[in-house]
Amino acid sequence: MVELGVNIDHVATLRQARQGIEPDLIAAAKVCELAGAHQITVHLRQDRRHIQDRDCELLAQVLQVRMNLECAAVEEIIAIACKLQPHTVCLVPENRQEITTEGGLDVAGDVAHLKETVARLHEHGIQVSMFIDPELEQVEASAEVDADYVELHTGAYANAKDDRLLAELNRISDAAMRAINSGLIFNAGHGLTLRNLAAVAALPGLNEVNIGHSLVSRALFVGLEQAVSEFLEVLQNYCD
Repeated sequence: MVELGVNIDHVATLRQARQGIEPDLIAAAKVCELAGAHQITVHLRQDRRHIQDRDCELLAQVLQVRMNLECAAVEEIIAIACKLQPHTVCLVPENRQEITTEGGLDVAGDVAHLKETVARLHEHGIQVSMFIDPELEQVEASAEVDADYVELHTGAYANAKDDRLLAELNRISDAAMRAINSGLIFNAGHGLTLRNLAAVAALPGLNEVNIGHSLVSRALFVGLEQAVSEFLEVLQNYCD
């Protein structure tokens, strides 16, 4: 089946609102793991607005499923990633003023630097994903820098209405096929919900989705274990 990565950043967002210890991020990760999530995703931002360094250290020690560390390709965070050695590092753009990640990484505009970063992470046994908009140029650049995966940004699809919805889905599909033909593994994420997930999950070759805000929001009403189960139920009909 298409695998589920659960992004638990917003559990940390709630904790940081009081600068306290509740809700417990590690407990949340373990609930997701026990509920069947295949991966736990966290974004260690430069401004540390939610996930903290200690969170990543503890997760690396206790998770039985994969850890996916999202981060910017900057020296401070890449050095932390090399020390932690998560299963995957997903390189994302980062703007200090943004509320959430607003678009994909411009791999095509930074090939030399990103190729060097990917090589460094590979030396530490870490697989690398590029979080990119579903654009053929960015897919080709991701292959050029020797990434293992691309995570196609599904935000435009999630926000689209009427005729734009099919157009955005086709855009993702075209980028996915180019990724697969380029030897990249195709993941997807951003803005996915129980309502819009099925159409993305049905795309040929999809390996995993990473879902955070919608799943954590759902958990406020049904609990975290049930929320994970509901997303897994959608994915169970689709094979990679």
